[in-house]
Amino acid sequence: MFAEILKITIPALMVFLAGYLALRTLIKNETQRQKAELMFNTIKVSLPLRLQAYERLILLMERISPESIIVRVNKKGMLASDLQSALLGNIRAEWEHNLSQQLYVSNEAWEMVKNAKENIVKLINICSEKVAPNDSSFDLSKKILETYAELEINPTSLAIEFLKKEVKEIL
Repeated sequence: MFAEILKITIPALMVFLAGYLALRTLIKNETQRQKAELMFNTIKVSLPLRLQAYERLILLMERISPESIIVRVNKKGMLASDLQSALLGNIRAEWEHNLSQQLYVSNEAWEMVKNAKENIVKLINICSEKVAPNDSSFDLSKKILETYAELEINPTSLAIEFLKKEVKEIL
């Protein structure tokens, strides 16, 4: 009688074990497929956002570079002190508008952008100290552009090159 039970139980256990192993493999493969699909969808959504962030930060660097911002902000009849205030206000507004981009770029890229912005602000303030507040905005503009041209390392160009390098690594 015990032999009869074993004749039925052993094949049933083998069928159960084979079914269990097959089902476990199927579930594991399906889980991996779902993870891969989720990663693909995440990349599909996040990649355009990341690229847009890099684009916006490069545009920020271009917009706050002295040769660009001075042409945009300087108005006829401005005093040096007015130009300094306008330049710093414009940089602050551009910066605040792009703060959220730090979510999509590396910490190193964000630090490069932040340092470039801070160096441009320092440049403007240092040059402003070298001209009288009542001098014309042309005098301050000239001083800023001359000092900027003398820099060994251009902060905005350095940041732009770093951002471009990271984009190439992403793509």
